[in-house]
Amino acid sequence: MIRKAAAQGVPELAWFKSSYSSDGNEGDCVEVAHAPRAVHVRDSKQTSGPRLALSGTAWAAFLAHAARR
Repeated sequence: MIRKAAAQGVPELAWFKSSYSSDGNEGDCVEVAHAPRAVHVRDSKQTSGPRLALSGTAWAAFLAHAARR
């Protein structure tokens, strides 16, 4: 999902945390944002830090792999 930033008119990603990304320690989370051409992943503790951008195919493969673990 993409939200439009009101001030600049530049698309802003809508980040959310996975309910499975933490073992009760709220500092251990990843956030994900879906965009038309990519799925973005970042560390919730460093929201302005590095991000991964994965194709939909790569994201689906990752989720399938993680589900088997």
